[in-house]
Amino acid sequence: MTGLSLPTSDGGVERYSLSDPRSFPAVDGTPLPRIAYGAAHVVRDPMADNDPWLDEAIDWDATLAFRRHLWSLGLGVAESMDTAQRGMGLSWPNALELIRRSVDCARDFGPEAVIACGAGTDHLPVTPGVTIDDVIAAYEEQCSAVEAAGGRIILMASRALAACASSPDDYARVYGRILSQVREPVILHWLGEMFDPALAGYWGHDDHMAAMEVCLKVIADNADKVDGIKISLLSSEKEIAMRRRLPSGVRMYTGDDFNYADLIEGDSEGFSHALLGIFDAIAPAASAALVALRRNDTALYHDTFAPTVPLSRHIFKAPTRFYKTGIVFMAYLNGHQDHFTMLGGQESARSAVHLAEIVRLADKAGLLRDPSQAADRAARVMATHGIGV
Repeated sequence: MTGLSLPTSDGGVERYSLSDPRSFPAVDGTPLPRIAYGAAHVVRDPMADNDPWLDEAIDWDATLAFRRHLWSLGLGVAESMDTAQRGMGLSWPNALELIRRSVDCARDFGPEAVIACGAGTDHLPVTPGVTIDDVIAAYEEQCSAVEAAGGRIILMASRALAACASSPDDYARVYGRILSQVREPVILHWLGEMFDPALAGYWGHDDHMAAMEVCLKVIADNADKVDGIKISLLSSEKEIAMRRRLPSGVRMYTGDDFNYADLIEGDSEGFSHALLGIFDAIAPAASAALVALRRNDTALYHDTFAPTVPLSRHIFKAPTRFYKTGIVFMAYLNGHQDHFTMLGGQESARSAVHLAEIVRLADKAGLLRDPSQAADRAARVMATHGIGV
């Protein structure tokens, strides 16, 4: 048992002992029963001499090494998505460079290294004068760049479109235009306002069910260009309702970091594939759970996933957009990077109490692969808050 001092929610400090990690079976190379993308984070270079709130400095080697970690577990990589701090520290030029490097890395890793890449409009300033034509041009630029890099497209939601659209017809016009041009079917991404407040009212409606009608019409009108849709609304009911109405051949990719276990397992009428930020932090458990599902061992599937759900719900608690801090903290605790610094200074976005609870919940899920290392690293972070010193 390895102990450290952790703050409590009542303002106190407790001595907490970490337990041994859970043993997850090695991946045998057999395909998983679901397509499962982990949305991967970016590692900052902590030695860069710059202004971290303003300038980007990426540790390319450590960033790409984490993608290899996901591929080694049989998971795919969702590249340059919101987990990689798109719109919260990662600019489009560096996102494109990351896409190019990751696609090249995937080729080196082998044909089993699945990757899909985010294309959006985040290089377009959201100003009062932005137009629908500007949005279309911005999407075209990024989609063309991703395709030129050899990547498959995840068509990300657009803050600029949400700002300038005057009706659902504007969404139909933009998506119809872009989907008519892509080379391969894309994954659409409906990111809820809990993840990004600037996307409130997406698809032309504040009500999610009304918005769903618009989105389903866009998919039906362009079904041959849509591989699937990832929805991140943190509502299993809404996801299932939409899943049951998708055209034949169009997949649902769950983005629900609260209810993923049941949604991926599915029911008699279907199931969801996965494109999840939490799979970055719980990758070994996610891989093991899916192997159990492949063997129809649903008891082991749920036994593996169940202790990860409280951790995920904590990491993604409101304000949900700051979940990236917990993701990177987990990577630091588990030795995937040797520091806890983030693009844009986002390591400061969560409190010491919040981070301490991540330690407890990750420990209970058996996800801290080296308890001694995790305790030492957590203690270092707590010490910066004056805890345990």
